[in-house]
Amino acid sequence: MVAGEPSGDLLASRIIQGIRGSAADAVCEGIGGPRMREQGFDMRHPMHALSVFGYVDALKQLPRLLRIYGDTKKHWLRHRPDVFVGIDAPDFNLRLEHQLRKAGVPTVHFVGPSIWAWRYERIHAIREAVSHMLVLFPFEEALYRKEGVPVTYVGHPLASVIPRQADPLEARERLGIAAGARVLAMLPGSRSSEVKLLAPRFLQAMQRLQDQDPALVVAVPMVSEQRKHDFEQALRLHPIKNLHLVQQQDGATRSDALVRPVAWDVLQASDAVLVASGTATLETALFKKPMVISYVLSPMMRRLMAWKSGQERPYVPWVGLPNVLANDFVVPELLQEEATPDALAQATWKALTDAEHRAKVCAVFERLHADLERDTPALAAQAILREAGHGAG
Repeated sequence: MVAGEPSGDLLASRIIQGIRGSAADAVCEGIGGPRMREQGFDMRHPMHALSVFGYVDALKQLPRLLRIYGDTKKHWLRHRPDVFVGIDAPDFNLRLEHQLRKAGVPTVHFVGPSIWAWRYERIHAIREAVSHMLVLFPFEEALYRKEGVPVTYVGHPLASVIPRQADPLEARERLGIAAGARVLAMLPGSRSSEVKLLAPRFLQAMQRLQDQDPALVVAVPMVSEQRKHDFEQALRLHPIKNLHLVQQQDGATRSDALVRPVAWDVLQASDAVLVASGTATLETALFKKPMVISYVLSPMMRRLMAWKSGQERPYVPWVGLPNVLANDFVVPELLQEEATPDALAQATWKALTDAEHRAKVCAVFERLHADLERDTPALAAQAILREAGHGAG
């Protein structure tokens, strides 16, 4: 198994539990994190060795990544496993899967690359590399089946972890926010580049909203000290009132943080959300919160993405996962030049105050949650064991 991020580490640890439930003597080894190790995973390399942040960092880390790739490939070609499981990290895993499958090792890839949005031609490489694809979203199953790639829809693990009905008052009590306050959650991204580009616009939008409602509470989760530093730089230029900066509790362990991200309390406590495009939009939808999605890329990053993908825009007309899944503009997306403070403030005010809009959005998100909720670890374990020849289920 190879997992490259904390979310993959958590999911893989549960899959290992599922595998051992049917094959108690299974040996699991490769690249992973602390949660996998807790399940007896034999870690040849720690997953943080694969962590890169953006194109520039990837270039800097390329020699190290190539060494790890070469060592891993050599080991498994010499000691062939019954099955290889790559969890996300497509640039690393699909290359490895191609080499292993060519050598006769069955390969399973979990989290299908978003070929429905960018670089559909990757399907040809996927077809050669992957014996079985495990996908997060229902519409992906038909796509891969049409292209001749064996596939199983296993649901999205977040849909099983985030409760269908989460009490806002409970979260407000934990955060020290008044029960009757109007609360806006603001999530300007988890990367430094995102915070630097989005936070000034978001804060200026907040200033406009607090002109309309001086009592408006703004809650912002801080995923790290560095992101807090980035955010506070923007805050000095664009100060707002009634601000709650929410960080992980000092006493929480890393494992606790993986199970309950700090952003979840903020989302649960909120009435509406202004959020950077990414996985946080799906989390927001699962908490049934009206939202405004925004994103801004620097000119250099736009050129890099267009160069790498050969596209100026995604194939689908949406960037936010809730809209992609609903196949409709359920919530507004304000991107690039459209992401002005005035436009963000206007759209967010509607998300906060328009009762009809809020009810419609929440109803869509209720259906979305039901569609995504499956026993993901068990379904994934069954498919993996089938590929390994152990005949699970």
